[in-house]
Amino acid sequence: MILVFGKTGQVARELARLAPEASFLDRDQADLSDPAACAATIRALAPRAVINAAAYTAVDRAEEQEALAMRINAGAPAAMAGACAALGIPLVHISTDYVFDGAGDTPFAPDHPTAPLGAYGRSKLAGEQGVRQTGAVHTILRTSWVFSAHGNNFLRTMLRLGAERDSLRVVADQIGGPTPARAIAGACLHLADLLQRAPEASGTYHFAGTPATSWAGFARAIMAGAGLACTIEDIPSADYPTPARRPLNSRLDCRTLQQVGLAQPDWRAALTQTITDLKGQP
Repeated sequence: MILVFGKTGQVARELARLAPEASFLDRDQADLSDPAACAATIRALAPRAVINAAAYTAVDRAEEQEALAMRINAGAPAAMAGACAALGIPLVHISTDYVFDGAGDTPFAPDHPTAPLGAYGRSKLAGEQGVRQTGAVHTILRTSWVFSAHGNNFLRTMLRLGAERDSLRVVADQIGGPTPARAIAGACLHLADLLQRAPEASGTYHFAGTPATSWAGFARAIMAGAGLACTIEDIPSADYPTPARRPLNSRLDCRTLQQVGLAQPDWRAALTQTITDLKGQP
């Protein structure tokens, strides 16, 4: 049995579609603000692998709730990894491009020095470090700009606003790879299986959609894919201030994925499928 922390998030919901036989824990069953309880759950259930698809993801709110973000994004993964190490089972942990400072325009490799800009990034980086320090067989899968037909994400926001307005102003100087949650879920399952057979594959990998684009470029693709007439006006990040700084460069170098049998997903094809899925929802 694969144990998944998370049940209602974008990746967790896609994991449920791909692996309905897995066991999924929501907040009532596994409170990530209580790391010891998360570890105890793993010890009690003794699964064959663990996927952590849950996190504190409120980037702006984390600036005021850094202690809570640290417990959930750092303390809980480290506790999970410790329990996994004791049982000899692998952990797949999802992380983020926010561990980097977003400088330059070169894609960040997995071994590039980290330098998060804000509390959310610091908490996710601390989680990565905590997982590694336990010695557990693990994969840290850094990803970016997640979208799906579920939950709160940029795609769904653009579709809602695009149906209501004639034009939208969208940031154009932040560049990254939109990544379909379904592809992330598939990668997590692939890695959980691989680590059971080849623990030497442990390490940190980047998994993001291709090709790189801006938020404004992504928004235009969304409008075109949905047949919406809403036009997109490019603006700089300075014109859309937020409590937390966002990295301007979120490009991730995903070439090491080939070593573990994975390929970068093309977000354009996934966008088309996701919009089709949304149209089929009541």
